[in-house]
Amino acid sequence: MEIIQYLFLLIYLFALLSLFVYGINCYLLMLLYRLNSPKALKRDEEIKQKFYQNHSPKDWPRVTIQLPIYNELYVVERLIESVCRIDYPRNLLEIQVLDDSTDDTIEIARAIVEEKNVKGFDIVYIHRTDRAGFKAGALKEGLKRAKGELIGIFDADFVPGSDFLTEAIPYFVDPNTGMIQTRWGHLNCDYSMLTRAQSMGIDGHFGVEQASRAWSGLFMNFNGTAGIWRKKAIEDAGGWQADTLTEDLDLSYRAQLKGWTLAFTSQVVCPAELPVTINAFKSQQHRWAKGSIQTAKKNLGKLFKSDLPILVKVQAFLHLTHYLVHPMMILVVLTTIPMLNTRWFFDRPAYPVMIFTLFCLATFGPSSMYIFSQRILYRDWKSRIKYLPFLMCLGTGIAVNNTKAILEALFDIKSGFIRTPKYGIRKKQDRWKDKRYYIPLNSVSIIEFLLGIYSLSGFLMFLFFSKYLISPFLFIYTAGFFYVFFLSIKHGYGKLR
Repeated sequence: MEIIQYLFLLIYLFALLSLFVYGINCYLLMLLYRLNSPKALKRDEEIKQKFYQNHSPKDWPRVTIQLPIYNELYVVERLIESVCRIDYPRNLLEIQVLDDSTDDTIEIARAIVEEKNVKGFDIVYIHRTDRAGFKAGALKEGLKRAKGELIGIFDADFVPGSDFLTEAIPYFVDPNTGMIQTRWGHLNCDYSMLTRAQSMGIDGHFGVEQASRAWSGLFMNFNGTAGIWRKKAIEDAGGWQADTLTEDLDLSYRAQLKGWTLAFTSQVVCPAELPVTINAFKSQQHRWAKGSIQTAKKNLGKLFKSDLPILVKVQAFLHLTHYLVHPMMILVVLTTIPMLNTRWFFDRPAYPVMIFTLFCLATFGPSSMYIFSQRILYRDWKSRIKYLPFLMCLGTGIAVNNTKAILEALFDIKSGFIRTPKYGIRKKQDRWKDKRYYIPLNSVSIIEFLLGIYSLSGFLMFLFFSKYLISPFLFIYTAGFFYVFFLSIKHGYGKLR
């Protein structure tokens, strides 16, 4: 019996220590931001000033903008119109609409392209019928025909501003710069508590994580959209490859292993539409989580064998594997109740205090980073952080969904590229329930409910046995699992009515 207790204890401590490591890393990223942001922001301004002092418009680089789309009935027109409004010499700008659609999007996109051609835009419509390689395949096909030395990419949910290119291209004065990633903004963050929570999570990634990595000489990544690549860097790194679900992350690491520098600017913001249903968000997270682990399996071996500094290697590992926090959460929840039988562990005050400390650092590391991101990005940050509890619930409740994705990646279980549906939602009055592109409920929701019951039982048991230091964290897990479960039912039922 003691062997089983020790086994549960080891699993519990391993999972908790893993969460602690990823949580502590959030503090390190915030520190790196503080240390490097003044110089980086000043350098960004100098780069732009020097570029426009020394380069007239006729000397600007030729740019190809690629728009990979698949069944984007509600947003394709908005996308193409916004790209055509970008302020850049027309003789230096090519637009490629890379359409893999199978519905009415084809006719809509083709008609808009023809209309823009008549108005003098260099815009081409490329339609594929086999979707080989999904998004990576579409980008690869377009790259073969691209006339630009720089390649801008926008997904269908993005709306770039007219100054996007003029703000971003100065970074390519450095011949070693292979890509510039801009910050994602939000078109519909105030639509619901779900979109509020998502926007805060995205702000944490772009406001702190991406900035810290780029400005500290660490590996960062292209986020698949709202960025510009140097065509030569794509080709030198081996081109777009479809053997992971995150072709953007994979290409980023291959390019950096080849010696290219990836840059990031927080000053250029490209707004996008956030998923408005939990099942669409779960599908997006599943793709990102699975693709990250696939990319880690593919590239970490080469990275560890390289002569890069140890800090770069450690941070790259944490970067590519950060979705492992979700199976670690599941392990912590599952082993918490059996831990109650380990009376000798809880009877010694030092052990519960240690566990409580680890929990705090693991939990409040990401939370602190999200609050920090709101503070550096928005003047009204104090009014925004009230949505943090919803983000915490979302982050824990999504653990089942993302654990499934990670297991699929680890055991090479194949799954298709499921796009995130976009509905053209911007105002609270906009509706999605009567539109196409619905992602249904799946069995993951049942497991979320069962884990909610399990963690609630653990919460009550810890209170009954007066183990008050651990019970608050079980409450967070309980709230998270139930929040995601009931939201999944609500959105699924709401669509079926």
